[in-house]
Amino acid sequence: MKKSYLIAICVILLSFLIGIYLYTYMPERMASHWNALGEVNGYMPRFWGLFLMPFVSILMLILFVIIPAIDPLNKNIEKFRSYYDIFVVIMISFLFYLYLLTLFWNLGSRFNLPSFLAPAFGVLLFYCGVLISNAKRNWSIGIRTPWTLSSDVVWERTHDLGGRLFKISGLISLLGVFLPEYAIIFVIIPSIFSAIFSFFASYLFYLQEGKLREWNVKEKR
Repeated sequence: MKKSYLIAICVILLSFLIGIYLYTYMPERMASHWNALGEVNGYMPRFWGLFLMPFVSILMLILFVIIPAIDPLNKNIEKFRSYYDIFVVIMISFLFYLYLLTLFWNLGSRFNLPSFLAPAFGVLLFYCGVLISNAKRNWSIGIRTPWTLSSDVVWERTHDLGGRLFKISGLISLLGVFLPEYAIIFVIIPSIFSAIFSFFASYLFYLQEGKLREWNVKEKR
């Protein structure tokens, strides 16, 4: 078993053990949703409040295990597999951190949840940039558009740009620690911009590659 999967399994098991231990200490209905200002706006029964996130983590891990095995271009995934494996650990750890925050809140601690989430999102987004920058063409991981999937050149150019944008998004997210009232904005807006800009950039790169090919053909003639 890969070391990354073993670490993820240990984190998930720890979340279950914490949930079992704290079961009798939690209220019958636990706070489970917060708005952008960090105000509680949703509750769920104690069982699901304690164990929904661990169950979600299990499903996520299963998905992470399956993806490299079923991807038609799984040989390309193996070329950046070390980065992917680290991403698995970071993602499961991110969910665990979110789980701990909800537990502390329901135990009576009061804090601005968005500002506490900002650094976690910062790390996650920054590493998404690292993963994207190193990803090779495949059908499951990265900026998958019709244009990136049709050309290694377009894939590389798009992912080089997208990787840098997501790294910048991660750094911007950290501002939420110091400006908690805008924390959700610092996380969401840069992420959406990075995704949309990368999408359209992939099409422009595709057009440029097409024109370059036409020029090369004319030159050979």
